[in-house]
Amino acid sequence: MRKTATEIVRRLQAAGFEAFWVGGCVRDFLLGREPQDFDIASNAKPEQVEALFPKTIPVGKQFGVMIVVEGGHEFQIAAFRAEADYKDGRRPEQVRFANAREDAIRRDFTVNGIFFDPITNQLHDWVGGAEDLRAKLIRTIGSPEERFGEDHLRLLRAIRFAAQLNFEIEANTWKAVQTNAEKITRVSAERIRDELIKLFTPPHAVRGLDLLRESGLMAHVLPEIVPTITCEQSPDFHPEGSVFNHIRLMLEHLPQVAADECRRRGDESLTPSEQQSGTPHVVSYAESLPWTVLLHDIAKPETASRGEDGAIHFYGHEKVGADMAEQILTRLKFPRKQTDEIVAAVRHHMQFKDAPQMRKATLRRMILRETFPLELELHRLDCLGSHRRLDIYDFIREQQAEFYKTPELHPPLLTGADLIALGMKPGPELGAMLHALRDEQLAETLRTADEARAWVKQQMEAKR
Repeated sequence: MRKTATEIVRRLQAAGFEAFWVGGCVRDFLLGREPQDFDIASNAKPEQVEALFPKTIPVGKQFGVMIVVEGGHEFQIAAFRAEADYKDGRRPEQVRFANAREDAIRRDFTVNGIFFDPITNQLHDWVGGAEDLRAKLIRTIGSPEERFGEDHLRLLRAIRFAAQLNFEIEANTWKAVQTNAEKITRVSAERIRDELIKLFTPPHAVRGLDLLRESGLMAHVLPEIVPTITCEQSPDFHPEGSVFNHIRLMLEHLPQVAADECRRRGDESLTPSEQQSGTPHVVSYAESLPWTVLLHDIAKPETASRGEDGAIHFYGHEKVGADMAEQILTRLKFPRKQTDEIVAAVRHHMQFKDAPQMRKATLRRMILRETFPLELELHRLDCLGSHRRLDIYDFIREQQAEFYKTPELHPPLLTGADLIALGMKPGPELGAMLHALRDEQLAETLRTADEARAWVKQQMEAKR
């Protein structure tokens, strides 16, 4: 991508335009990191960009923003512009084409306002961004009040960049974040969600949580987490103290790339359908895991009670928590499939402690759940964030490995159509028979379709 981004700048300059890399790619480049994408700023107008490049997408043509598709990648080319008269905390009422310096000073933070010419290897820094990079500071360009007033999402972006880069937030900028925290409620749920997903991406998820709390933004974007700060737990199982401390410790142990963690375990971690297709169910695993951690004990403050012996109990918190998690994720406009996945993990997380006492069929039904890889990883983190004992986790992993060595157990021996052919009528009794038959199969008392038919006939005869 770097080579292609350089070639795009070269082509613009050869046509007589100014063109620079700008924003996060320059910041990452100066920090010695490989940029994930490249944005380009130029005095070329959208029509001129369209004339220069064969494949373009007019994503924001009225604001001078075009996407150029080259080498299978997308590169944003934005015309130098100045903005004014923000009224809704997001969009400017006035936009005009400008020069490079004016374009730099209308941006959010100094570390994102550096321009770089990859042809001459020359930096253009009109905002002091290079100095703040060296000092590891997040600072607004110009007045913090003005920058946050222009786009309230910058309140969240400030703490996200501080967490992501492991930087401090400059004092006046930090004060303005705290003072204006309430304004984040005026930002759309989708934009807040996208920032929070980035904020809780490992390895900086813990710092993200702490900054969210200290800034005052937590009370406005995830208010349900605030009561966990003072919600104490019984020290026998939770020597770490409060539910909030428990969540922090779990976030510290998040795999850096959760999807890679799932793949690393090999075929024994896959469901039967995944084994057949060769594709593990990890599409949203990386993004879902931090949210299962954040939300798995979200109902503990609401369900807390004390026994006669002084022990603290949270009866039913997993069920109440599943409902709360669904409400939170729906409010933040998470995709339905991902919401269902996270909610299922929250609802089931207390089952894992009973695994050693489960009947073989019950345990195997749990292993067969589509969300089981996510649930199992949540259980591991739950243990590491409290008593640190992984004996149940290890037991389940052993049982899982043993189960996947017997693939003949995975598909059901008979279907509803098979039972109808044997004389059963559709209805609740047929469903109950299928369930009982599946238990017998998973317990390995029935191994073939013929054995299953004979067993069903025997059950039907006994009922007669």
